[in-house]
Amino acid sequence: MTKEELTVSTIDEFIEMIQKWYADNTKDFATLYDTAVANITPIPEGTDPSVIQHWKDASIDDLCNFFKAWYIWNPDMSTGLQYIQKFSWLYYENEAGLAFVQSVAGYQMTYSFVDLNGQKMDSPDSLPLVKHWMEELGSKMDDYIIPEGGYKNFNEFFFRELKPGMRPISSPQDDSVVVSPADAIVNMIDDNLSLDTPLQVKTQKLNVKQLLDNSQFASAFEGGTAVSCILMPTVYHRYHAPVAGEVIESNPDVSGYYFGIKDFPKLINGGNVGYGYDYSVFEDFRRGYLIIQTEKYGKVAMIPVGLNTIASVIFKEKFRSITAENPVPITKGEEVGYFQYGGSLNILLFEKGCFPAVRIPQGQIIGTLDAKEAPKAQFSF
Repeated sequence: MTKEELTVSTIDEFIEMIQKWYADNTKDFATLYDTAVANITPIPEGTDPSVIQHWKDASIDDLCNFFKAWYIWNPDMSTGLQYIQKFSWLYYENEAGLAFVQSVAGYQMTYSFVDLNGQKMDSPDSLPLVKHWMEELGSKMDDYIIPEGGYKNFNEFFFRELKPGMRPISSPQDDSVVVSPADAIVNMIDDNLSLDTPLQVKTQKLNVKQLLDNSQFASAFEGGTAVSCILMPTVYHRYHAPVAGEVIESNPDVSGYYFGIKDFPKLINGGNVGYGYDYSVFEDFRRGYLIIQTEKYGKVAMIPVGLNTIASVIFKEKFRSITAENPVPITKGEEVGYFQYGGSLNILLFEKGCFPAVRIPQGQIIGTLDAKEAPKAQFSF
């Protein structure tokens, strides 16, 4: 089916479509779904009840009712990934579940739903949600530019612009200083990247050729370093250049899956988001990339990835589809693009020996603390 044939304008049209696929077993939809729900892995003990969804032996009606509830639901500041987590239990540590969501039929189903939900977030109907989030953010909204007449929809609010000067660039004249591309939680992924065969290093595996969509420049990063920059739903969702130089290649739309991280809760749960996670899954997810040639420090790649529910990563016009024959200058901190609503991250790649560690000057933030839970009262009788 073409994208046009998969585009629906109401949740009822979407439900009718997948019900028909199930009844006709279109592209093995029914076979794959039934096998997926028959092989559900138990949800770990201690999981927040608000993100639990029981998929064991769920019917097609259960699937349809879940999507209806998801479409009606509106995220708030603390529950932005709630339904993504609920859906992820369908394929959590479940090869049959992954086979379903990553099959042709499963991909078409999730593509259609993501597009439909995107239409909702692009419409004026989402304005009450904008108001709610702005109230929740309170004084933090002082950091952002509010368009004359206000935001037109939730997605416009979600990729809102900062006021000038709100994120000063560290050492703008020192090309050796790398800056964060976004408001992100930063983790080192790997310090010995492989080019072809994924290499196990500290539980991490990355195939650089695949991650960069077989770019002619992929070989530059063999033996190099990868760093992840994870964005949570409540933060600023534009991304910027980590270094200065010339963009020598870019691709704003590398096709890939929308769902299918078999242990998605592990990525986002706990205070140290994504630490020790196997990032090789993102070689197959919807993403873009650009490669910057620096003057003294080799090439640096930035790969914005749409984790879940992101229909695409969106580059500014000047950084789309660049080739080495027509490089484009870029300054450190310059805006490259933005994400619409959902989970997202940037992966940075550096050449061998160029980025040995994350260095933070004294007195600068290295993280935030969560309050320690008070001990439970002890009773004796």
